[in-house]
Amino acid sequence: MGTLTALTRSLGHRCVKNSKSNNLPNLYIYSNGHQYQTHRTLILESLSYESVRLRRLSDSDSGIVEVNLDRPAAKNSIGKEMLRGLRNAFETIESDESAQVVLICSSVPKVFCAGADLKERKTMTPSEVQNFVNSLRSTFSFIEALHVPTIAVIEGVALGGGLEMALSCDLRICGEDAVLGLPETGLAIIPGAGGTQRLPRLVGKSLAKELIFTGRKIGGREAMPMGLANYSVPAGEAHSKALEIAREIIQKGPVAIRMAKKAINEGLEIDLPSALELEEECYEQILNTKDRLEGLAAFAEKRKPRYRGE
Repeated sequence: MGTLTALTRSLGHRCVKNSKSNNLPNLYIYSNGHQYQTHRTLILESLSYESVRLRRLSDSDSGIVEVNLDRPAAKNSIGKEMLRGLRNAFETIESDESAQVVLICSSVPKVFCAGADLKERKTMTPSEVQNFVNSLRSTFSFIEALHVPTIAVIEGVALGGGLEMALSCDLRICGEDAVLGLPETGLAIIPGAGGTQRLPRLVGKSLAKELIFTGRKIGGREAMPMGLANYSVPAGEAHSKALEIAREIIQKGPVAIRMAKKAINEGLEIDLPSALELEEECYEQILNTKDRLEGLAAFAEKRKPRYRGE
């Protein structure tokens, strides 16, 4: 079978039927866990990979990408297939020049992510468990290092690996009835996908120790004052709030947002003099951009800037 024919058949199985256009340049196709690309790097309006769905918003929301978790029977618990879907989704976004903000959402009511799939884990050997946790940690680190801002939209349960995934995001928006926690010590293990490192960086060492030692679960309202969530909103409104923030972000200079994220993330891991040098390097990356000149022109002309990420 020729490559074009194979891609076409894969497209018929993987893509939504209600696509509004017959012209599909800039398309990613998933087939048997592999990713193919045609033309430039844009995401199709809607794509699925097992229990992870990738959707690119359009019109005035162009630049916003949603990663939807959709494994209702297992409360979005992360097994091998879902982990592969997450990795593929974020690798696609990383190579997509049009992506400006990512929202990680859930299609399952009252659940963000219940953590790792413990039923699946029970069938694994110790070495298989170690490999899986290493892959989970690597994927969350990949999300954290993504070149664009990420927002976790948390309604309902976010436990164990689910909370660790949210911790790898830049921002977290919680519904008031959200339930967050790292209960791993109750299973005689530790949070192994970044929880012991990212949680204390957000809420402080002492509070992080309390939450991890006791496995205590906290609500969405409690999460915000301790620094675990940026916003706590009425139940059911987390997505609307996240979308509001994403819409603010896409109005800003895309290159500036990327350099700001790089400067903050990497600067926090080094001493202040080195971090200031890093800030200088990031600023230099912006100086010769068309967007910077457009920002100055728009300010002088008292109009809204039209940034192109150039």
